[in-house]
Amino acid sequence: MQVDGMIEGKICLEKNLMVSRKGRLKGEIQADKIVVNGLVEGTCRANVMEILENGVVSGTIYCDNLSIERGGKFLGTTHATEQEQVVELIPKEKAANSKS
Repeated sequence: MQVDGMIEGKICLEKNLMVSRKGRLKGEIQADKIVVNGLVEGTCRANVMEILENGVVSGTIYCDNLSIERGGKFLGTTHATEQEQVVELIPKEKAANSKS
């Protein structure tokens, strides 16, 4: 998905999001890869995030692979990607049998 205009709200994608030089995005973003060459304000969650030379990001980034090109700007905080914890509940009988 490419943003060339203005969007305010929540975006959740399984693939890539590109915010072009004229793009403005305010809100919560979740995507596999986020590339910013415009303006983003809010919370970003991605596996890969790139802030290009004209990109400006203000807010919180949850990402393990962040790059900022010369000229790109970031004001905010970064955190490692939040890992979902999966808890499996096993019936007592099955747990007792697996220990044998």
